[in-house]
Amino acid sequence: MKLLTTTILIIITLLFTACKSETKQESMSEDQLLAKAKKIHKRVITLDTHCDINIKNFTDTINYTQDLDNQVTLPKMKAGGLDVAWFIVYTGQDTLSESGFEKAYDNATSKFEAIERLVTEYAPTEIELAVTSADVKRIVNSGKKVAMIGIENGYPIGNDIANVEKFYNMGARYMSLAHNGHSQLSDSNTGEEDNVWLHNGLSELGKEVVAEMNRVGMMIDISHPSKEAIRQMIELSKAPVIASHSSARALCDHSRNLDDEQLKWVKENGGVVQTVAFKSYLNTEKYEARNEKLREIEKTVLDSLGVTWMERKEINNLPSEERDAYIAKYIEMKGIVENKSKTMEDLPPAVNVADFVDHIDYLVDAIGIEHVGISSDFDGGGGIEGWSDASETENVTIELVKRGYTEEEISQLWSGNLLRVLDEVQNVAAEMKKS
Repeated sequence: MKLLTTTILIIITLLFTACKSETKQESMSEDQLLAKAKKIHKRVITLDTHCDINIKNFTDTINYTQDLDNQVTLPKMKAGGLDVAWFIVYTGQDTLSESGFEKAYDNATSKFEAIERLVTEYAPTEIELAVTSADVKRIVNSGKKVAMIGIENGYPIGNDIANVEKFYNMGARYMSLAHNGHSQLSDSNTGEEDNVWLHNGLSELGKEVVAEMNRVGMMIDISHPSKEAIRQMIELSKAPVIASHSSARALCDHSRNLDDEQLKWVKENGGVVQTVAFKSYLNTEKYEARNEKLREIEKTVLDSLGVTWMERKEINNLPSEERDAYIAKYIEMKGIVENKSKTMEDLPPAVNVADFVDHIDYLVDAIGIEHVGISSDFDGGGGIEGWSDASETENVTIELVKRGYTEEEISQLWSGNLLRVLDEVQNVAAEMKKS
């Protein structure tokens, strides 16, 4: 019965999407629609909640003022009309030991410092750090781009809960409690592979961290933890939560996506799900069919760059410096293969912006437009045909206009909902401090 209900909901979603799109296209020419979308895109604040960084791109000689090979740079943000990029302080999972925690803390600190250098030394006239929704609006109105900071994996907290406030004071406004692998705070979604769990949800320290994040005003990110951990976070939190980069499991059965029960929890909590433009989380069948054709080419190109092919799990298990070096070569390889693929005639279709907005449509219908947002996971594996980097951000707005979304709704999806949650989380913190 549950499967039948889900299937019916998917069919209704797709029919509703087709009707919206068809009605809008009947009333406007393609040129008129495009012109309308471009005007809307300029007027709304566009915000992407998940852009990974490599500190090698934050030096006085190589930095985001240049059009580097990575997916997010200031030139690309300007070209695509992306106003706000949440730069991610990511640390891979290591041993749950004091030495592991110490290295992770140092890694996290180096990324905070890199972002600080960008906004204060390398490009202070082009981009500024925001820590509130008021900051975002002020900076956008000044004509500059906006940097915000999220933490992917609470592992660098170690066993010292005081680090939550330290990271908040460095500018972090959201944090996930786990990544690929169980942390000292929370089980990860990766436990679904073998059904082996460390905490059966959150550890006792993890529960304390949830309370501390509420106290300081940091949003709780549920994108990587296990389902049971997510349930416990939402139950314990006095403030709304976010999924910084997840999509709908009903459309793509991946443990990184949220199922209908989890979506209901987020809605009841008042939170927001930031739909992610990650190929394998959007349409597994399309991704795998095309990927199978491209894989051998990618391996050959990577080999020519002096690097041996690794699976994602192997990459995540590398020490941080080796992982960053590998990812840099991987990004270089992807660019080469992308150019090659443009001349290949026998490739299956790519996962594209339409597939991405299918997930937005589903989430909007399932939990309401006020609980849905947008993210890319650029420079961390994200990117689809039509939104392959920040320079193509406008294409998402164009597709939303094609589907019949109004300017107010598009503004909600791009930034309004996420900033509303940030305000509510900070208001909860203010009330807690009073009492």
